[in-house]
Amino acid sequence: MASFYQAVADNKRRSFFIIVLFVCFISATGYILSYSFDSQVFLPLALTYSAISAFSSYFLGDKIVLSLNQAVAADKKNFFEFYTVTENLAKAAAIPMPKIYVIDSPAMNAFATGRSPQHASICATTGLLRELNRTELEGVIGHELSHIKNYDTLLMTVVSVLIGTISALINFTNRSSFISYKDDDDDKYSPHHRQHQGLFQILGIFLLIFAPLISRLIQLAISRRREFFADASSVSLTRQPSGLIGALQKIDSDSTPFLQASKATDSLYINNPFKGQKLANLFSTHPPISDRIAALKKM
Repeated sequence: MASFYQAVADNKRRSFFIIVLFVCFISATGYILSYSFDSQVFLPLALTYSAISAFSSYFLGDKIVLSLNQAVAADKKNFFEFYTVTENLAKAAAIPMPKIYVIDSPAMNAFATGRSPQHASICATTGLLRELNRTELEGVIGHELSHIKNYDTLLMTVVSVLIGTISALINFTNRSSFISYKDDDDDKYSPHHRQHQGLFQILGIFLLIFAPLISRLIQLAISRRREFFADASSVSLTRQPSGLIGALQKIDSDSTPFLQASKATDSLYINNPFKGQKLANLFSTHPPISDRIAALKKM
């Protein structure tokens, strides 16, 4: 059990570190852009963005994620099996039952979100609930409950919301009329100032191009290892790997487009919701399902 508690502690530390890192990154980006393009707008904008995103990612991240993915609350009457499977496995995991949500989509997928077991939600597509039998659904819900119990949901929700914030800041910068040069204003600056500004302009352009990619690589590095751990934890919770193996096989064979999925939150899903796209596969936050199944068969 020491490894489980260590994983929880590591995720809490990583979540705090990532919040600090992203706030610093966004603030530094704003400073560089302000200096580069001789505008006083970007720095206060970046500081405001970073403060709001840090707060919202921790306290409101789950609501933002559910809204981005068009999830709606599910009741026991209409989703009895989903409700009872989640209720029973939450008791076995010794955590409060999370709220349950559904996405009206024929694609097969599911995710968990929330900053703690006391503030958590599990969401599944109607396609997944329709296609899986109860044993397979238990494997998927066990996987998502494991993400909740070991605080993966806090870590990945924070990352997803902050990456969305960086993307919004970069999009604003690209469209802003402040990114323009006026040669007739250059005479008011010294050659030394213009030289430094030129260097910062190069760095600013670099950030505009590569900041989203850098953010994505950070997300990828964090996410992939967590899926193997959640798979193993699901088997420990359900006491048999066949359910999750069967579910992953069905999910892997499903080629239905997932139109409601948000690219900002794809790392939260049990499988890459954009798996049919070549570029998305290259930067997928998920390990191949074949590798996950092979690991489960060894258990």
